[in-house]
Order: sequence, then C-alpha cells, then structure tokens
Amino acid sequence: MPIAATRTLLATVIAVAGNAAAQSYPVKPVRVVVPYSAGGPLDDVMRVVGHRLTEMWGQSVVVDNRTGAGGSIGADFVAKAAPDGYTLLLGNAGPMTINPGLQKKLGYDVARDFAPVSQLTASPMVLVVHPSLPVKTVPDLVRLAKARPGQLVYASAGIGNLQHLAMEEVQARAGIRMNHVPYKGAPPALIDVMSGQIDLMFANIVGVLQHIKSGKVRAVAVSSVKRAAVLPDVPSIEDTFAGFDATGWTGVFAPAGTPKEIVAKLHTDITSVLARPDIRERFGEQGAEVVAGTPEQLAAFVRRESALYGKIIQSSGIKVD
Repeated sequence: MPIAATRTLLATVIAVAGNAAAQSYPVKPVRVVVPYSAGGPLDDVMRVVGHRLTEMWGQSVVVDNRTGAGGSIGADFVAKAAPDGYTLLLGNAGPMTINPGLQKKLGYDVARDFAPVSQLTASPMVLVVHPSLPVKTVPDLVRLAKARPGQLVYASAGIGNLQHLAMEEVQARAGIRMNHVPYKGAPPALIDVMSGQIDLMFANIVGVLQHIKSGKVRAVAVSSVKRAAVLPDVPSIEDTFAGFDATGWTGVFAPAGTPKEIVAKLHTDITSVLARPDIRERFGEQGAEVVAGTPEQLAAFVRRESALYGKIIQSSGIKVD
C-alpha cells in the first residue's frame, strides 16, 4: 500500500476511535481537582455543576480538593494526569494566570500542559472598608491615603493573590502607598476588616455580599468594568481608573493531549448545564455571572490575563518566598 494511502487510513482509524471514545464518554467516574479548600466559592461552583453532570452522564463527578501553593499543587497534579478526560481541573486566576509570573519553579506550563474546555463563571471582587473609615468612593480613598501616607492597612488572602494584585494596581494608578497584611485565606482577612483591625480589602463578591447587606463592611466599588447586578448602586472602579478590571473567574481544563472529541463533548455538556435557568439563578444570586465560552475563547482569555498580571507583578516587585 502506498505511504500516502497508509497515512490516510491511519488518520481515519484514529478519528473513528476518537469519535467512538467521545460517544461513550464517560464510562467511569470523572475526577475534578479543585485546588482550594472545600466549602469555598470555587468548590461550590464545581459541586453545583458536577451534580448536574452526574445526572446527565449517569457517572459520578468527584470533587478532589488539592490545596497549596496558591492553587499550583492541584494544577500540577492535573497537568501530569492521564489525558483521557477522567481527571480535570477547575482553574482560576491563581494557578493559571498569576502563579506563572510569580513562582519561579512551577511544575507545569499552562500553554503547554493544559487543554482549555470552558469558562464557567466570572465574578467581580468588591473593594470594602470598615464602616468607621471615612471612605465612600474611590476618590475618597485616594484622598485619605494621600493625607495619611503609609498609615492605611489593607488585607489580602495572601502574597500574590488576585486581591493583592488588584490593590497594587490601585496604588500604582492613584500614586498612593498603603501597608499590606497578607493572610492565609480570605475569610480571616475579612473577619479583621469587619472588626476594624484592618481598614480595607478587595473581597470576592460571593463571600462578602451578606456582610455588605448587614452593614458590617461598606462597599466602595466593584473590580469589574461593569457594575454587579446584585450591587446595582455600587459603582465600578473603572469609573475612576479607566480600563481597570480584576474579575475572578472559574474554568475547566483537561490535561494536554486529551482527545479533541472528548474536549468537545465536555464543552457541550458543561455548556448545557450552564444554560439551565436554575444554575444561572443560583450563581446570579451570589454575584457570579455564567460565562460559557469556547475552548478557544478561554485560551485567549488566559493569554491576555497572564500578560496583564505579569506586568503588575513585575512593576510592583511582588515576590514569594
């Protein structure tokens, strides 16, 4: 048989095998690694979506919480997993677009080691202050910080966290300096803002919404370009700093080399779940917007955000031990 014909036959066999695998997928439980602790906002997103996928597939979607190194431990585990569609990652900015510019020795390369499947949600952060702080707008904050240079204290969920990077960008834009206190996670940081030990922080809208409504903290601005539907009276920080956008997000990634047919089926089925009115309503009540983009759109988004955060990390001199 001629070489060209042999190659054509081989390509046909591979394509048929790939299609057959996708049609029967999944035939066993699917593990989704969430690189953060159980009970957090990302964990909740995956458990909600995973429950609906379990119903659809008749196979369990098992959430595996693998924490540490700002999400990099879980991401590294998935990067090295078999590319068969049975081990996936729920990624976000930490391991996918921040840590590559922050951590010198990552065990994975985002562009090389992952196959994007679909973005799930986008949710802004909220700049919140203790009610005693005389700040109701971003210009108020800038004026106060300039009047009290180096005296205001802000918290974050850790060095290099999205909350930290967003506040560094605010300071760079405004020409101010505040003191940074990094915590091991967002909950203890928010507790200290509510108690008045810390002046302000960027907080995930899902975790802080109830405290804004109860008056324990005051919302100054949301970190996205547009206002949040659940906080319609809170302006966007973009009103003060044009183009400012530090939005939290979640997305599903498979190991690189996963058959395209399986990636396509995963995307189709996840998109179907996200289109459900009850899913959109549940996430919307928490301040998260459903974003069911294509694999190509997620890949482009990751490239853009990686470049943005890389510049902030470099210009601010953020380093991790």
